[in-house]
Amino acid sequence: MDGLWGFVLLAAVLSLSPGPDDVLVVGSAVRGGPRLGAASAAGIAVGSLAWGAASGIGLAGVLARSPAVYDGIRFAGAGYLVVLGLVPLLAPLVRRARPVAAPAPSRHPDRLRSAFAAGLCSDLLNPKIGMFYLAGVPQFVPAGQPVLGWSLLLSSIDVAVAMVWFAGLIGVASAALARLRRPGVVVWSQRIAGASLVGVGVTAALTG
Repeated sequence: MDGLWGFVLLAAVLSLSPGPDDVLVVGSAVRGGPRLGAASAAGIAVGSLAWGAASGIGLAGVLARSPAVYDGIRFAGAGYLVVLGLVPLLAPLVRRARPVAAPAPSRHPDRLRSAFAAGLCSDLLNPKIGMFYLAGVPQFVPAGQPVLGWSLLLSSIDVAVAMVWFAGLIGVASAALARLRRPGVVVWSQRIAGASLVGVGVTAALTG
């Protein structure tokens, strides 16, 4: 039991450390409100569980043994974050370039699916998460116990801790926008979130 609490503490420390997942969740909440932020968080959760399962069956070890695989996933993830960040930055230019037309009806389910997919891809394309599960999780698996089952349990704990943190981020972002619900503030908030994603992506590509 002490080992489980130690892992909870480790998961909390990692959740509080700023990273691309935080920027993505806050950006989604700024762009579309709490539900969009929650959809991105749900995608991140599924991605983390997938990494936990991969660690349990030994697939995550490929990252440690093959620098080429690690770098390939890292650059793909960095590029994906840059593309996500450029969308709100380039949206005004795209709107100005298009002829004026009647606004298309909002497709809320599509936005939720896109936010979920963004969270999922961002997490799966972050090899540092795979390395965490590869290096950190086995230390908390009791000797003689099934590795896969414990990997899934520990990854579920990690996800639960992260979801509490994301809920707080979504709440703060939504409350701040509710108080500053001016079009200019919303637009610039979205641009800042987009620029942050671009910065995180570039940093990931350059630093590994």
